[in-house]
Amino acid sequence: MRRFGRVLLTIVGLSVCTTALAVDYRFETLAEGLDHPWSLAFLPGGGMLVTERVGRLRLIEADGRLREAPIDGVPEVFVGGQAGLFEVALAPDHPDSGWVYLSYACGTLAANTTCLDRARFDGQRLVARETLFRAEPDKQGRSHYGGRLTFLPDDTLVLGLGDGFDYREQAQNPGNHLGSLVRLTLAGSVPGDNPFVAVSEARAELYSIGHRNIQGVVFDETRSELLIHEHGPRGGDELNRILPGANYGWPLVTHGVDYTGARVTPFTELPGFEPPLLHWTPSIAPSGMTLYDGERFPEWRGDLFVSALAARQVRRLIREDGEIVGQEALFTELGERIRDVRSGPDGALYLLTDSAEGRVLRVMPAP
Repeated sequence: MRRFGRVLLTIVGLSVCTTALAVDYRFETLAEGLDHPWSLAFLPGGGMLVTERVGRLRLIEADGRLREAPIDGVPEVFVGGQAGLFEVALAPDHPDSGWVYLSYACGTLAANTTCLDRARFDGQRLVARETLFRAEPDKQGRSHYGGRLTFLPDDTLVLGLGDGFDYREQAQNPGNHLGSLVRLTLAGSVPGDNPFVAVSEARAELYSIGHRNIQGVVFDETRSELLIHEHGPRGGDELNRILPGANYGWPLVTHGVDYTGARVTPFTELPGFEPPLLHWTPSIAPSGMTLYDGERFPEWRGDLFVSALAARQVRRLIREDGEIVGQEALFTELGERIRDVRSGPDGALYLLTDSAEGRVLRVMPAP
């Protein structure tokens, strides 16, 4: 299957079209019949863990078979709307420790939030599970939980959170966790060098604030950069480079408008707020993100890949010296909402399709 893409460059409002290099690829279906798969983690020695938003953790065996029974030991998950089981991630020392991290919606319809647990996976079930973090305060509704996480080289992790939809003004309040990125040690405590530790009225876990709903988190080890993307409303999806302690503006600064058509704010930039590296207006509904550094697609090395729900594609962000110089829409022929995109240890790209009959797809070079 051969794709000839178009590159759409959108950097704070600048749009330029050019022609992208063609790359031959094919799709392989590894698993199907998954109920809204959300996240994927690669086990050492082969095999994958996959979350289903309805609260199940599934195992794809090293030989590619989907184990019929879900993995036991998963925490009780609040499910409904956007709420459910979110990220699964292996600790950096997983081969020795066995730790697996899970983010999920916890609580009830009247009082719920985002939780982070870790447990050991013994090959059959999760054991020794403990809750490391519970975002505060609890809220009503079923929207905007964030849930993506990644590990940093200093033995900490960052977890992206949402603003709870109806609570968006709280994204500017450092006295809670709504609309923020938090940084924790691998055991769930607060690192002593977090930027808000010495601020008495702020939550010590905070790493950055002013976010709407963080859905992609990547650490670029080569450039020592932490990158996130987040949903806007109707437009105003953002890709941001994270600076410790910075404020990214939501809802005071945005390129998006509300679902009613009303402007959220008259400001697309203001002093004291970090501008996005780029924004997607209209919205593509970004959902996952990976930095590709594999050998199978040398044309893609060093580029970011952003899965998208509304746009039903994966957006390749073409980079030169770490700067985004263009975009290419990929895999549109699937016609499916894409929940996540991952770089596999085999150099392939992996996709999760977002539906009640979701699939795990492997993208390989065409023969």
